[in-house]
Amino acid sequence: MANILTSLAGDLYRAADVISREQVGLIPSVTINGGSERAALNSIIRSFVAPSVTTVSNSPAMTVPEGVDQTISNKTMTLTKSKGVQIPWTGEDVKFLDQGAGYRTVYGAQVEQAMRAITNEIEEDGCIAAYLAASRAYGTSGTTPFGTAGDYTDMAETLKILKDNGAPRDGNSLVFNTTAGAKFLGLQADSNRQGGDSILRQGVLLDLHGNALRESAYIQDHVKGTGTSYTTSTAGFAVGSTTIAIITGTGTVLAGDVVTFAGDANQYVVTTGTSGAGNIVIAAPGLKVALPASAVAMTITNSYAANVLVNRGAMELAIRAPAMPEGGDAAVENMTIVDPRSGIPFDISLYKGFQKSMLNVSAVWGWAAWKPEHIAILKG
Repeated sequence: MANILTSLAGDLYRAADVISREQVGLIPSVTINGGSERAALNSIIRSFVAPSVTTVSNSPAMTVPEGVDQTISNKTMTLTKSKGVQIPWTGEDVKFLDQGAGYRTVYGAQVEQAMRAITNEIEEDGCIAAYLAASRAYGTSGTTPFGTAGDYTDMAETLKILKDNGAPRDGNSLVFNTTAGAKFLGLQADSNRQGGDSILRQGVLLDLHGNALRESAYIQDHVKGTGTSYTTSTAGFAVGSTTIAIITGTGTVLAGDVVTFAGDANQYVVTTGTSGAGNIVIAAPGLKVALPASAVAMTITNSYAANVLVNRGAMELAIRAPAMPEGGDAAVENMTIVDPRSGIPFDISLYKGFQKSMLNVSAVWGWAAWKPEHIAILKG
């Protein structure tokens, strides 16, 4: 007799394929580290980092140059969440449902909902990590992007941040909320502007300036801190500085706040805030304009929707099936389904009890923003 999960694999794969179509635009926009090995909560995952290099003059010679050694370093990320959805069934449940909709139909929908819940939580965690690590921001707080028909300035100016920071031209995705998506579809979808009718006829968001446009239901609404009347210290801060001392003023400066300094139009994203006079930290690559050795007024811009432009290599999602003890646990069957659309592996386990069984759908994951320079916020 075939194993139960094996015989139901087709239903499970169909459920995985359905859930991959949810509005989770960040997951397919980043690097997915989805190894097949199991991992425990708080496990450390390593990723390599290629070093910066300098050029050398070419000097003709009859011998091959030795070359300059490079040290390949690594960064680590942590699997911070281990979550599952438990689906219990009794014999009476199965018999009752087989008289109507059918057990296989209902359990398939339950698995789909389990995958949806896990995927959505992963997406939300990623949207939070993305905007809190962003280098700089563009746009006006409280104003939805793409509000003028045929005007793509919002996209162009946000992309300029990544260009100025040296991000690759390919692999960039703008992930925005459905409010911005509605503006884009309503005002930028004319075929005479897009050169085609796939947005107008099919509801597909096209590439814009070579960047994929995606919607996410989990773009974050950031509420700014209460800080007011802060100025920088009189120490002076060079271009590239990320730690800025602020004096006077009152209230909180929060991680995720977008700040400006008098005389500098750049909008910087705070990664570490303060609840009074002290130091704040802004994301790399830091200041684009030097601050003089005098008190410079700092302004916290208003609360905003944190749409993000991200390069694929700037963020990584590490996801695994949960770790098992030596010899396994009480599960009588187990299989891992890798969603072919998102690359997310879901662990499916079947447990048998007294006149009862349970399906458990689970995953372990963690996010890392390796390259803040290659992430920017388009405020809404």
